[in-house]
Amino acid sequence: MEGQAESHSKVFFSRKQLTALIIPLVLEQILGVTVGMADTVMVSRAGEAAVSGVSLVDNINLLLVNLFLSLSTGGAVAAAHALGQKNERKACQAADQLLLAVVSLSLVIMALSLAGNRLILKTIFGGVEPAVMENAVIYFYITALSFPFLAAQNGCSALCRAMGNTRITMLVSLMLNLINISGNAFFLLVLNWDAAGVAAATLIARIIGALVMLLVVRDQKKPLHLTRPFPRKYDWCIIKDIMSVGIPTGLDNAIFQVGKILVQSLVVSFGTAAIAANAVVGMTAGFAYIPGNAVGIAFLTVLGQTVGAEEYELSKSYIRKLMKAAVFSMALLNLGIICIAGWLVGIYHLSPEGSEMAYQVIVYHSIAAILFWPPAFTLPNALRAADDARFTMIVSIASMWIWRVGFSYLLGRYLHMGLLGVWAAMSVDWLFRAACFIWRVASGRWLINHKRLTGAGGENGT
Repeated sequence: MEGQAESHSKVFFSRKQLTALIIPLVLEQILGVTVGMADTVMVSRAGEAAVSGVSLVDNINLLLVNLFLSLSTGGAVAAAHALGQKNERKACQAADQLLLAVVSLSLVIMALSLAGNRLILKTIFGGVEPAVMENAVIYFYITALSFPFLAAQNGCSALCRAMGNTRITMLVSLMLNLINISGNAFFLLVLNWDAAGVAAATLIARIIGALVMLLVVRDQKKPLHLTRPFPRKYDWCIIKDIMSVGIPTGLDNAIFQVGKILVQSLVVSFGTAAIAANAVVGMTAGFAYIPGNAVGIAFLTVLGQTVGAEEYELSKSYIRKLMKAAVFSMALLNLGIICIAGWLVGIYHLSPEGSEMAYQVIVYHSIAAILFWPPAFTLPNALRAADDARFTMIVSIASMWIWRVGFSYLLGRYLHMGLLGVWAAMSVDWLFRAACFIWRVASGRWLINHKRLTGAGGENGT
């Protein structure tokens, strides 16, 4: 026990280490959102039907992809806990089982998506114009083929982040984004494809990304790596640890995306201009969340290791420090977005009606993001890193259905606020989440599950 306590005390992230961890995550987030915007800008030349088709399918893809990406979160937490305990063998076993589980699940999701392509789209978005539907069908089919490669890439990236190596994931992201943009230019501008061109470029980039990241995590010199030979059997004890975070996170994300799709179905009823404006706001929102997302990912590494080492007071200190950084950077970024909102809308070549709607919602959204987004979406990752994913799931599900979905229909349809009403309902959802998660951390109850599993601490969890 004395030796264990001594090893635990060594888990510490200096300001320099935190900066080295977070800056690559910020750059990686910027790259990811930039490519998404480039996709939309390029495909916008094919008309609003293509933009709308891609936007609709992206909501479904997020739902399906998050089912296996959530396992990556669970695997990263399990591996980070083992690293915090200085148990590299256990960490590598968690890495093996993560990759085995996430790729298996992605293959199932891919098969279901390919088989039910048009049926799924017609069931959810049956009221869209025929041109929008045809673009959606081909985009969904091609992007579904990329799911296993995306699963492998993200699983490996999560493992790199768990050991604090965010620089390599940033560099790989840069390479893949350049491939994606080049592919878009070729398929859209040279071959004159529409949504199919965006999807084809995405597929190629994800295939290359999976191969590169697999090579990275096969390096036996890294503290966290895939073992050789790679195991072909599931280790259900380790998978249970992964699932304890992965399943609540997956349900949280899945139901969140289901709610977004239902809201998207409401937006569809507002017309093609509203669909296109909503897509533009969504792309801009991706930029607005970058600092908060980066800090949220950093929480999985930092809190994963400090909580795994049972350094609870140190964990609380990191929460305060990182949340201050998230709030400050979110404020700076979103004030900048408000200043250039008119220019941002202009680059998408929307109709006058769509441009006006997009501008109004971008300004409103940025104000709400400054006030509510960090505690609503950055802070929950600190809870997940401490095995408190079940609480975040319950809060997220309740908030989504009561506030985001319910209020979207109330404000958007029945009070005739249209697209702005939908995004106003979303900010109410954020406010509720923020209040719940701040209370959870302040009360100290977020550490109860981890202390129960490890036998540490007292009954009150303090």
